[in-house]
Amino acid sequence: MSRTTDITLTALAPAVWGSTYLVTTEALPDGYPITLAALRALPAGLLLLAVTRCLPHRAWLGRVFLLGAFNFAVFWVLLFIAAYRLPGGVAATLGALQAMMVIFMAHGWLGTPIRIAAVGAAATGVLGVALLLVTPEAALDPVGIAAGLGGAASMAAGTVLSRKWQPPVSALSFTAWQLTSGGLILVPLALICEPPLPTLSVTNVVGLTWLGLVGAAATYALWFRGVARIEPGAVAMLGMMSPVTAVALGWIWLDQSLSLVQLVGALIIIGSVLAGQRANRVLPERLPAVKSKLSNVSA
Repeated sequence: MSRTTDITLTALAPAVWGSTYLVTTEALPDGYPITLAALRALPAGLLLLAVTRCLPHRAWLGRVFLLGAFNFAVFWVLLFIAAYRLPGGVAATLGALQAMMVIFMAHGWLGTPIRIAAVGAAATGVLGVALLLVTPEAALDPVGIAAGLGGAASMAAGTVLSRKWQPPVSALSFTAWQLTSGGLILVPLALICEPPLPTLSVTNVVGLTWLGLVGAAATYALWFRGVARIEPGAVAMLGMMSPVTAVALGWIWLDQSLSLVQLVGALIIIGSVLAGQRANRVLPERLPAVKSKLSNVSA
C-alpha cells in the first residue's frame, strides 16, 4: 500500500478515539475510571486472541506487558486522573505534547534524526489544541498536570517501543497481546482502588461495546499497523486529530458552541498534522540506513 493509504488508515484510530469523551460522559457510569478501562481493554484483547489464536512466546512476555502498561494501563489511568482534575482543554493540550516527546524518544531509542521542521509542526499542533480547547478560566492543578504529562510520556514511550519491538506476527495479534496484558494489569488495580461496579444498563453495555470493539480492538490494530509502517513522529502527529473529532462531535451531538478561535485552532491542528507528515518522512535514499538502525535496536 502507498504511504498515503497507511497514513489515512492510521488516522482513523485517533479520529475514533475522539468519541471517547462523548461516550464516557453520555453512556457510562461516573466514578469508575480504572474498572471501565479494564472492561474496555481485557474483553477486547481476549476476543482478538480468540480470533488470531496467536499467543506471545515466553521471551516476549516482558516486552508485551511493558507495552501493555505504557499504551493502556498507565496511559488510561493517568488520562482519567488528568481528566478529573483538569479542564478538558488543559488535559488535551498536555496530551498533545506526546508528539514532541515521540520525536526525542525516537531519536534516543531508534536513532531517528531530530528535524527542526518536525519539532515546529509538533509545537504548532500543541498551539492549535490549546486554541481549540483551552478557555480563559481554565484552572491548573499540579497533580492533574503531572498526570497529563505522565500520560503523554507513557503513550509516547509505548508508540516508540512498539516500533522498536516488532514481533513476527500480524498487527491484530500484536494488538491482542497488548490489550490483554494491559487489561490484566488494570483488573487488580480496579479491585483495590474502586468499589464494585453497579449493574450496567443497556446504554452502559452499548457504550462499553463501542469503546472495546471499535475504540480499542479495531482502532489500535490500525494504530499499531501504522506504527510499524510510518515514522514514529509522523504517527504521533496523527494523534492530534482526536481533539478535533471530540469538539466536532460535541458540536453535532451535544449542541455545544463553536467559536471562531476554536475553528482557527482546528485548522492549525490539521495544517500541523499535514506538515508533520512531510517533516517526519524518511527520504528514499535514507531508507537502507534507517532499516539498518531498526534491525540493530530490535536485536
